[in-house]
Amino acid sequence: MAELTYLQAISDGLRGEMRRDKRVFVIGEDVGVYGGAFKVTLGFQEEFGPWRVIDAPLAEAAIVGGCTGAALMGMRPVAEMQFSDFVSCAWDQLVTVAAKQHYRAGTPVPIVVRLPSGGGFSGGPFHSQNPESSFAHVPGLKCVCPATPADAKGLIASAIEDPNPVLFFEHKHLYRRIKGEVPDERYTVPIGKARLHREGDDVSVITWGAMVYTASEAADQLEGEGISVEIVDLRSVLPWDKPAVLESVRKTSKALVLHEDTHTGGFGAEIAATIAEEAFEDLDAPVRRISAPDAPVPFSPPLEKAFIPQVEDVARGLKALAEY
Repeated sequence: MAELTYLQAISDGLRGEMRRDKRVFVIGEDVGVYGGAFKVTLGFQEEFGPWRVIDAPLAEAAIVGGCTGAALMGMRPVAEMQFSDFVSCAWDQLVTVAAKQHYRAGTPVPIVVRLPSGGGFSGGPFHSQNPESSFAHVPGLKCVCPATPADAKGLIASAIEDPNPVLFFEHKHLYRRIKGEVPDERYTVPIGKARLHREGDDVSVITWGAMVYTASEAADQLEGEGISVEIVDLRSVLPWDKPAVLESVRKTSKALVLHEDTHTGGFGAEIAATIAEEAFEDLDAPVRRISAPDAPVPFSPPLEKAFIPQVEDVARGLKALAEY
């Protein structure tokens, strides 16, 4: 197996699907000649041509609307938003049209919207958001948030072959920072199936995306203090793997839900409520949430560091739960 970065794994998976299925095409701002804002589609237009790698104007609603129409005619479009923040411009096309189409008419809408998300690089309030919880509220959509290169490649293949609209959240801070072994051949990772990132006995952390690594570093610190932390990587938040979460919580009796998105209404609230409803008798401590504060993402590097949950924040929360 080759060792690929998170970005290379997404690119490899997308290229493989385009070679396998001629119905798959890519559309977005600067995805063709320039190779994408983060170079995920670099070289794609040379290989597949301008009709399958389409440079679109700055019009996210038109991009997603065009993808929905193409999907209804049998194509499998993959749209790229340069930053996940800009998907708000396509809210109506996604939430009112694509997500409701199957319920309304029984027709599949196999579109994928790639969404570079998250902070950690001083991008400021318009280029650093994690909007997955906004869409996880919408029936008809799927929200995928891979954390590892291997999952990123397998999940992009699953997203493209899925008959539903799939929002594919790619954390920008992982693009070139995380490497891992990725199989050369095509494979899929099931959407809605969590992954046990780390086994432990004392406290469960439920998380996804870049926070998997923040939790892992905190767990490494606490291991020397005799605290054993289990980390469940959800991989996707809609659908999410409730049985895996409940199994882990019933094992450790203590749960911390961690995400980079803001606190109020974040998807962690849904997980915490479910644990309280369905595993209350198994808990030895209140369910705890660690997230960003209810504020826009700061541009200043020191303020952004204070905004995004850090290793020391998670370690402190885990220690308090372990000692409860």
